[in-house]
Amino acid sequence: MIGLTPHANGTIVPVHAQPGAKRNAVIGERAGSLRVAVTAAPEKGKANAAIGEVLAEALGCRSSQVGLLSGETSRQKRFLIAGIDPDEVRRRLAPLLPNPEPGPTLPLH
Repeated sequence: MIGLTPHANGTIVPVHAQPGAKRNAVIGERAGSLRVAVTAAPEKGKANAAIGEVLAEALGCRSSQVGLLSGETSRQKRFLIAGIDPDEVRRRLAPLLPNPEPGPTLPLH
């Protein structure tokens, strides 16, 4: 589960960045962070800008609502999604994430 944090201006989304990928996409979850792949190289903020664009598209919001809070040169980043509460962010991300593995089923007698 992604560790979304409430913020006075919206929601903080932890992101695990994967720059230099074959396509731009939200690709899942890793250790409590949203995994985001981008084709941009991790140089001069290009990958960070691309991640912001992917997040805005995935969440159905304007790119101006998405801002990098920390992790400029790290794969572990924190983005602020302005104007959207954590429950709404979680709801908007749900269709993009794989379903959790179902538990074992019991045979019917």
